[in-house]
Amino acid sequence: MSQSPKSSGEDWSFDRVLDTLTALGSEENRAGMARFGIETSKAFGVPMAELRPLARRIGKHENLADELWASGYHEARLLAILTVPQAALTDERALRWLSEIRSWDHCDQLTNVLARREGSDALIAPLAAEKEEFLRRAAFALMAWRAVHAKKSPDTEFLSYLPLIRTAASDPRNFVWKAVHWALRQIGKRSASLHGPALQLAEELFEDQNKNIRRVGREAFRELNSDKVHQRLSISKD
Repeated sequence: MSQSPKSSGEDWSFDRVLDTLTALGSEENRAGMARFGIETSKAFGVPMAELRPLARRIGKHENLADELWASGYHEARLLAILTVPQAALTDERALRWLSEIRSWDHCDQLTNVLARREGSDALIAPLAAEKEEFLRRAAFALMAWRAVHAKKSPDTEFLSYLPLIRTAASDPRNFVWKAVHWALRQIGKRSASLHGPALQLAEELFEDQNKNIRRVGREAFRELNSDKVHQRLSISKD
């Protein structure tokens, strides 16, 4: 049986959630989603600014989250990610959901939640070895989010990701290469001690003859070599 909501105490059924999404959606928002490369054939057109407060109202429900995910509706899946209890987001469930993802925002929201869970780093290497586009993206999105959220993790964890970034930098697929340079940038901004190795890798990639590798390096080098990042980390550009 689903857990009781932790927020407002309201009774939320699957049908009530879908009715609420229908009421909140709009064709204007659907068009905006499409412009950002999101498939809208099963979307209501509800922005995250509306979904997050709704998720807080609903509370945490394992069974309801599974129902919402299984429905295939775009925003219902986002709500599933936001309302599944942390203890219920096991590796098995996370990998099953990731294998069914066909949208970058689902991938990024799910890895954002995963990154806050201890032990989620164990998923990164296996996901990076996957061939499917969103599974591989998930590896690097998870790296990027862990660089932000995993405050107690040692720098050695993130240094171990640099070879994976180097390998995946040659992947030309849009949703992969963007996540690869995102991960490299976040690692380089995590600490002063990580900045040097990350910037060095970015520079090496930027000088590569392969155009896909070069653009990953270019995007990462541009940010990591900026005055803003150097000032934030209190390090010199010399």
